[in-house]
Amino acid sequence: MKLLMMLITALLIAASGPFPSWAAEPARNGTFSFVLENDLFSGKDRHYTNGMRLIWVPDKAVPTPKWAMKLAGLVPWFPEQGEVNHGYALGQSMFTPSDITLTDPPSEERPYAGWLYATIGLALESGRQLDQLGITLGMVGPASFAEQSQTFIHRFIDSDEPEGWDTQLENEPGIVLTCQRSWRGLVTTTFSGNQLDFTPYIGAALGNVFTYGSGGLTVRYGRILPRDYGPPRIQPGLPGSGDFSSKNDFGWYLFAGIEGRAVARNIFLDGNTFRESRSVDKKPLVGDLQFGIVLDWSDIRLSYTHVLRSREFRTQDSHDDFGSFSLSIKF
Repeated sequence: MKLLMMLITALLIAASGPFPSWAAEPARNGTFSFVLENDLFSGKDRHYTNGMRLIWVPDKAVPTPKWAMKLAGLVPWFPEQGEVNHGYALGQSMFTPSDITLTDPPSEERPYAGWLYATIGLALESGRQLDQLGITLGMVGPASFAEQSQTFIHRFIDSDEPEGWDTQLENEPGIVLTCQRSWRGLVTTTFSGNQLDFTPYIGAALGNVFTYGSGGLTVRYGRILPRDYGPPRIQPGLPGSGDFSSKNDFGWYLFAGIEGRAVARNIFLDGNTFRESRSVDKKPLVGDLQFGIVLDWSDIRLSYTHVLRSREFRTQDSHDDFGSFSLSIKF
């Protein structure tokens, strides 16, 4: 964390200096984003321990496919007028108990589980409002290849090998329908010419992997705030949030947010839907506190988010925290 704070301080000092302007660029095909979430950013190795996600969002200048336009017209809560966009994502997430050196973790510990998935996302922006819809299909269990991924990474970094993957959840196809509505709030100029805005949002997920309702608020402060809705995240996150506007010079902003979720289903805590598996007694209400920094320069965006998450199951001894790093490039 000390290293992270030193990096953020150095970047903010650099942001106050002059940067060269860039000439107008031709239209791009889209934005590619790589997102990595890991608890090693907080010096831990447990629970939600790693997530990786690749996102592709076609540029707004690229004609929207007919299927996306028709689907947007069928979504009852989408406004009639607005700019339709779409995106695609591939990802993998893994979950482990607190002690990965045990071959048979205690029953009150979070079970081993993996999630390999693909998402198609649809977004409609109308002024200061963004509506998003995502359909995710994937596999939970050994078919997610989470065991192989974690074992390879731990051998590469010379860390403890996970020994308990034989106790992981069984194979189960997963489907999740996710929606979210965000409102870009009031923008005001503050001291030193910087800006401050507030973005509230509500959302929901329905499926055998996740079922929940959510709500939250994000606050941004920075130099010439871009017209976006924050950096991409893995969960909850939709492909449309990977898009951003190119800048002619260096830009930055700090952000912080809170989110609450009422959880009815979390397969990684509740266990398999139709088969016997390990499980723990989940808590129905979960909260996140997140904060971080976004850096923009021409067609490149870097961001770091740190997340503090409340206890997700009743036998959990303390809250979790992890970091999320993302790199987005326009092509």
